[in-house]
Amino acid sequence: MTRKHDAIFDDVLSGFDAPDPAEEDRAGARFLKRTTTISERLSGELEEKTLRWVDPARCRMWDRHNREYALLNEDNCRDLIDGIRSQGRQEFPAIVRTSDDPDYDFEVICGARRHFAVSWLRANNYTQFKYLVELRDLSDEEAFRLADIENRDREDISDYERAIDYADAVERYYGGKQKAMAERLEVSQPWLSRYLQLAKLPEEIVAAFASVRDIRERNARELKPLLGEAVVAERVLDAARTIAREQAQARRGSGAFVDGAAVMRRLVNAGKPAAPKPPRAGKIYRRSSGEAGIEVRRKGRKVLVEFEDSLSRPQLVAAFDAYLKDRYSH
Repeated sequence: MTRKHDAIFDDVLSGFDAPDPAEEDRAGARFLKRTTTISERLSGELEEKTLRWVDPARCRMWDRHNREYALLNEDNCRDLIDGIRSQGRQEFPAIVRTSDDPDYDFEVICGARRHFAVSWLRANNYTQFKYLVELRDLSDEEAFRLADIENRDREDISDYERAIDYADAVERYYGGKQKAMAERLEVSQPWLSRYLQLAKLPEEIVAAFASVRDIRERNARELKPLLGEAVVAERVLDAARTIAREQAQARRGSGAFVDGAAVMRRLVNAGKPAAPKPPRAGKIYRRSSGEAGIEVRRKGRKVLVEFEDSLSRPQLVAAFDAYLKDRYSH
């Protein structure tokens, strides 16, 4: 989280305590409000913060959330799980808005990992924990930009997840205009263009990676020239299909996964032109197909003849006859 975010959340949470487990129901139901004097990045206006401790089961991910919730697990959220448990509470609120789904109260805009961590704790004998959220009134475009601001510098969101999010957003919110989107996100057009190019990777290439988290923005740049020519692209895609089958076997427990670096090496190598076969050193003459014979080649003004010591007299005679016939038939 950036220093600005730290300052914002520290100010929001100052003097704000987690609910006493003995008063969990009462604490979970109350509204906790605190007015801050920060300049909001989205609106530039003063905004009253509405914080709540809620049951994470009453929250669902925004359907355009930029993190694949299904990829979250105990291992990749371990730092956050341990932090919340040791602190006795969630330190920074997730950003939510009201849900239009009657089965949920809130829609999570930012805070998927926090949601998973609290949900995991509650499912594993720490039922006193609740999910700290900040309720905001946000349009879809504002929600997208807010999520991007919070998560842009986070390493646990992959380049490919971010690229897919951007590719959807440029059409959905900005009419396909990259310049308008870059201005709203306050990024350069070339930077944004690289991520949009990543989102265009063929499905075969994406499937070749064990996880989308292994796909990097630089991978699209490395593969782009190889995919621009039909013949070369087909070789690369064939290699990707082969790797994808190996990854599928690994998921079934048969074989090992191919890591991201190895995937790229194999794809790039598949796109390289085949090495030309070295010219034969000489011409082979033999008695019949399948038999060893003699190899005849020129070296300057000389003719060199080589053959295996194991050749029989009839084989040698027939091979030399063939050579002499070829030599003097012109």
